[in-house]
Amino acid sequence: MTAGAKAALRVAVLRRREALPEGERASSSKRILAGVLDLPSYDRSDVVLAYASFGSELATDEFLGRVLDDGKVLLLPRVGPGGLGLYEVRDVVRDLAPGTWGIREPVPNRCPDADPASVGFALVPGVAFDRSGRRLGYGGGFYDRLLSGGLTGGTPLVSGAFEVQVVDEVPVGAHDVPVDAVVTEKGMYPRNGRAAFL
Repeated sequence: MTAGAKAALRVAVLRRREALPEGERASSSKRILAGVLDLPSYDRSDVVLAYASFGSELATDEFLGRVLDDGKVLLLPRVGPGGLGLYEVRDVVRDLAPGTWGIREPVPNRCPDADPASVGFALVPGVAFDRSGRRLGYGGGFYDRLLSGGLTGGTPLVSGAFEVQVVDEVPVGAHDVPVDAVVTEKGMYPRNGRAAFL
């Protein structure tokens, strides 16, 4: 698929996501993240990769706090010259600061760097998803490189998204990495297949 098709879909879905009323976005975020926390694969994991939300994204702050409250190791990404580096975050308020594009990232002198191979469960951001788990990111390819090159095979890849972000088909290229499950306020996709092991 062409880059133009991806760009057009990205614009359309972001417009829909940004049009969600703030209250609806907040209540849907709670339902979505409750669904993620209910997954057996989350419960089994000791090391969780997540992300600090920004803008109209699914609000992840409560999820980040819950990971720490559950006694798990929380890793968050930071954009560097070689792509995404992962860092252990122990305090979501004190250990994060606005970085590239204003997104909150770990402060390196407060957060030890971490081995991507240690991740047992990954919450992956994205703009658009289809019911097969294909994912469209923001266009930088950072997560595709991390997911294909850093995480061990078999690590559960889960995305939380609003139902307005689910489309009939996400155009994908050779380097695009699908997720195992997309949890929305209305349920989970795919309803069988890769999601079964979660």
